[in-house]
This record gives sequence, structure tokens and C-alpha cells, in this order.
Amino acid sequence: MDRTERFYKIDNLLQANKVVPIAQMLRELEISKATFKRDIEYMRDRLHAPIEWDRERGGYRYASTPETGRQALPGLWFNASEAYALLMMQSLLSDMQPGLLRAHIEPLKARLRAVIETGHHTAVDVENRVRLLKVATRTVSDKHFEVVAAALLARERLEIEYYGRARDQSTMREVSPQLLVHYKSNWYLVAWCHLREDVRSFSIDAIKHGKPSAKRAKEIPIAALDEFIGKGYGIFSGENVRWAKLRFSAVQARWVSREQWHPKQRTYPSDDGSLVIEVPFTDVRELSMDILRHGRHVEVLEPPDLRESVRQELTLALASY
Repeated sequence: MDRTERFYKIDNLLQANKVVPIAQMLRELEISKATFKRDIEYMRDRLHAPIEWDRERGGYRYASTPETGRQALPGLWFNASEAYALLMMQSLLSDMQPGLLRAHIEPLKARLRAVIETGHHTAVDVENRVRLLKVATRTVSDKHFEVVAAALLARERLEIEYYGRARDQSTMREVSPQLLVHYKSNWYLVAWCHLREDVRSFSIDAIKHGKPSAKRAKEIPIAALDEFIGKGYGIFSGENVRWAKLRFSAVQARWVSREQWHPKQRTYPSDDGSLVIEVPFTDVRELSMDILRHGRHVEVLEPPDLRESVRQELTLALASY
């Protein structure tokens, strides 16, 4: 636990209890008494935290005020996941065009700005200093998204004309919508495809036309859908789950060691600084693309067909130069 994390922990303990004995503080923080006292002094002097020593009960507390009764630790903002969630919500609301929800969205945006300012930083300051950059986002037609979402929630089938980029062909499909998934800044529909008689994922921006049918959607158990979207690497899925073994150079391992390619991945650091990662996959397409972005710093060890696919792609790329 680093120092900033300890400040959060101390603040949480003081918020949750009227008085926190010093023995409990040391046990929860797993630090020495001397380190703890330095933390308390820093929080008082530099962060202006109203922390008091309660002599009668032998512990620390937040000073109370007639207005609030308690005071929070000033100066700290949100952790990484909280900041991302708040700024993403703000970004999504700001991008929305005026429509039926306008009357509801403006008060919501005002509330969101107020939450962002709870860290004692103005919302304007946060907006100027913290940015979310949208990369590789594909435009989705509002009309198509609304049709898909309506059929999904009404549990109705959809008739769609779907453009397959790989084959540069459009096909007519009847699908039973199951899930909407936002993945890597893009929207996908997970649905039972009545043409293929299997669960498939469809990029919503590749739907050319869509209309609901009067037929009831085929129901797929949630457990089966969870398995489908988490079975292998990326948005593509299938029944044949295999494992890819990738070796990253010592240089690239400094970054890759902190990445999660898949929740079930297995990681093996080596004495020379290189890193081996094993990930489950069912389709080589997306995995190959993510492997290729690491260039000469990654080698596919297994399986042979994935290794060959990456080798062929590198050979074709080299031919362009």
C-alpha cells in the first residue's frame, strides 16, 4: 500500500467511525507507529485534514462542525476507475444530440459536474486537465441502434442486412437479439443467428438495414451468453477454444506485464526479463492484429497455425515496403 492509498484508508476509517484507536489504525494500514504519525502530520499540515486526537477514548477522529457533523478529507480526488467512469459519463452526455431526453439530461449533467467537484477541484479545472481520447470509434446510426435496442428489450427477432467486411458482402439475416456489448469503443449485438443456427456477434455500424419481425426471439441462457463473450480472446468467439503462447521481449515486457489480454491469461516472467503470456482464443483475427502491433518484440510460440498466420501477415506487410 503506497502513501496515497494509506491517506484514502485513513480517511475511510475516520469516516466510518467516531473514533479510531491507534492500534486499529496500525493493524489496518500494516505500518509502524512512526510512519503512521508522519502520515497524520502530513494530512493535517499539507492536506488540512481536521484530524483530532481523542484523549478520553485513545484514538483519532475527524473534528465535527455544527453544519455537517463530520468532515471529509480535502485535497484527494477519485481513483482511476472512478475518474474514468465519471468522465466517460460526462463525455457521453455531452456528445448526445438534442432529443427527447434533453429535459432530463441537463439536470443530470449539472449533478455530474457537482460530483466531479467533490474532490475540491472545479469541474472546469478537471475538464481542462484530464482528457479521455476516443480512438478507433466507429459511427453508429442512431436509427439502427434504436431498432436493435428496441427489439432486444421487447424480446423480438430482427431482420437485418449485414455487411461482412472480410468478404465485402452483404447478407440478409434473421436474428434473436440477446446482448448489447460496448467493446473497444464500439457497439456489438450478440444474437442467435437463425441462418447459422448459432450465437454470433454483429458490429452495429455494419448493419445496413434493420426491422423488427413479429416473431418472438429465441431465448439463450445468460450463463451461455456469458461463456460466449468470455470464452476466448476478443469479440470473436466459437466452440473450439485453444491457447496461444506469446513471448515478449524484455523491452516490451515492461508494458505488457501490466496489461490484461484476457481474464484467464497465464503469465510467466523469465530470468532474462522477457515475458510469456498464454491466452485462450477461438478466432485468430483480432488476436493476430493485437500481436502484430508489437512488431519484432513478440514471437508466437504456439499454436503453429497462429504463428503461420502472423508470419504471412508480416511477409505481406514487408512486401509493401
